[in-house]
Amino acid sequence: MSNVLTQRIRQHQNLAALRNKLLKLHQVLLDIERNTYEQAQGRVSRGELLQLVINHEQFAWLHRISELIVQIDDLLRADEPVLPDEVQTLMDNVRSLLSPSLSNDEFADKYDAALQREPNAILAHADVIHLLTEMA
Repeated sequence: MSNVLTQRIRQHQNLAALRNKLLKLHQVLLDIERNTYEQAQGRVSRGELLQLVINHEQFAWLHRISELIVQIDDLLRADEPVLPDEVQTLMDNVRSLLSPSLSNDEFADKYDAALQREPNAILAHADVIHLLTEMA
């Protein structure tokens, strides 16, 4: 097998693994936000939750992770080979989003709060960061 083909296969596997880790992290954060919402508003069905995730401001901060997952999906489905710079930019964006921030950014504030109160969030975060380190 050629070196280029091997690199493309590894790149695809890494992107797929990153997608799965981000999906896990997103699910943990969604569960936290759902619990917070349900404590104040009462239980919601899956359909209601979907509408909340799409339209409700309490869930809007999670869209930033969703957008990264969509970017990965686009790269995985691309007809043309993905350039290393595109992968690096994506990895930098993920790393930047999940890094501690001193700014008054809603995502950073809510993400930090989730990490402070939910061990599963810490584990999912660590999985993403560990994979990014391996991919570098």
